[in-house]
Amino acid sequence: MSEVYRFIAAEKAVYPVALLCRVLGVVRSSFYAWLEAEQARQARTRADEALAHEITVIHLASKGAYGVPRVHAELRRLGRAVNRKRVERIMRERGIAGVTRRRRRSLTRPDKQARPAPDLIGRDFTADRPGTRLVGDITYLATEQGWLYLACWLDLATREVVGYAMADHHRAELVVDALRMAHGRGGLEPGCITHSDRGSEYTSSEFRAEIRALGLRQSTGRTGSCFDNAAAESFWAVLKEEIGTRLWPDRATARTEVFAFIETFYNRRRLRKHPVFGYLTPHETRQRFRNSHTLAARRRVSRITGKLQWGPPP
Repeated sequence: MSEVYRFIAAEKAVYPVALLCRVLGVVRSSFYAWLEAEQARQARTRADEALAHEITVIHLASKGAYGVPRVHAELRRLGRAVNRKRVERIMRERGIAGVTRRRRRSLTRPDKQARPAPDLIGRDFTADRPGTRLVGDITYLATEQGWLYLACWLDLATREVVGYAMADHHRAELVVDALRMAHGRGGLEPGCITHSDRGSEYTSSEFRAEIRALGLRQSTGRTGSCFDNAAAESFWAVLKEEIGTRLWPDRATARTEVFAFIETFYNRRRLRKHPVFGYLTPHETRQRFRNSHTLAARRRVSRITGKLQWGPPP
């Protein structure tokens, strides 16, 4: 019947609609009802095409990493009040999907003679505020010149990469350099927990001396248990899938792209769902904590000032 209605719609500029309906045995009111619905369908199709264009732009800007949840969150941040199921349908129809993470080979080489630090995290990868709990690990990146090793420290309150270092080796100085960077820019509190695996880099005397010098506390998971450092492992999966490169021509190029990924995309543009604040970038999460702390301090001052002003005379 739709084909008949389309024929009438195409010929109604030449012949009267009443005549076409009578000849084709169609009720005129049914034709007009179909025509109104068809116009609504075309409007929805045009709206879907416009939304699909926005989704494609967001997906490309994320280096193909965003799936439905973060694409939907980014649209909401841009002021687009759109249903998540609609976003899911449009992405499915056009074959737009986020990246799928792959498993990686571990670099952990335990020092059997070293006495490991206790596990102060206990698989609780949360923190009440920035600068109190960090997780760290080392990974490797393939280049035609050989491996480039990358050490990072993430703040568990914000999941921001606060310290990192790259080199053509993974000796203890690599993780020490990354920790110094984290201490310099991460606003670490005295006694901040630095959690890692039991690799020889983290059980070395050089690293432990740096921990003591900076006034931090060391924590390590169990040997051979990736779940004891799952937050750091998760970041490596994100980096290796979303950076979009498997083999770099040289270490300098790899360094440049890793720096750009961490500083311009991951820390400042990549959305992550915070259990309290919702979808924010790591940098925005740090700002939200800072603003919350400032507001709480102002409220305390106001309460104290109010008590002094309205309290009983001496």
